[in-house]
Amino acid sequence: MGVARTPREAWIEQGLQTLATSGVEAVRVEVLAKSLGVTKGGFYGYFGDRDALLEAMLDAWEGECVDDVLDRVQRESDPRDRIVLAGRLTLSSERLLALDLAIRDWARRDKSVFARLQRVDNRRMELLRKMIGTFCSDPDEVEARSLLAFCLAIGNQFLAADHEGRTRDEVRARASAIVLDR
Repeated sequence: MGVARTPREAWIEQGLQTLATSGVEAVRVEVLAKSLGVTKGGFYGYFGDRDALLEAMLDAWEGECVDDVLDRVQRESDPRDRIVLAGRLTLSSERLLALDLAIRDWARRDKSVFARLQRVDNRRMELLRKMIGTFCSDPDEVEARSLLAFCLAIGNQFLAADHEGRTRDEVRARASAIVLDR
């Protein structure tokens, strides 16, 4: 009986986990093989090289953080609820948040990754514009609110400030209410 091959998706998933925890420099074939408990030979049955794996990882990330999220938020009827759910799914879940932050860091040093991140962010901004446009008619205000909503979601990860007797969650909820005109 032959030995079962490590699935292609396992290599991609292990690469994403390594990226999220240790950065792109740590995504190496030997490291992934060791984490998976296999030899690196099976890797080359799926990927020509490390760059091919990195591209497959970006494809998987984009599919999960945009395509899958958009599919899920379409089930919500209220535009404001769609925005909140999209933010919760992409930037509140530990998995996708860690990946998003790691990819943003990687994009600072790699133009092709920056282009991919820009495409993802543009798709996210388009959802915000569309949803905010349902309750706000001024195009300039729609754009400003969309930017503020996105900055609130991303920037919240980096802010270490206190909020004078309020919790971060309370302040973030109030900021969201202002942006979403609730």
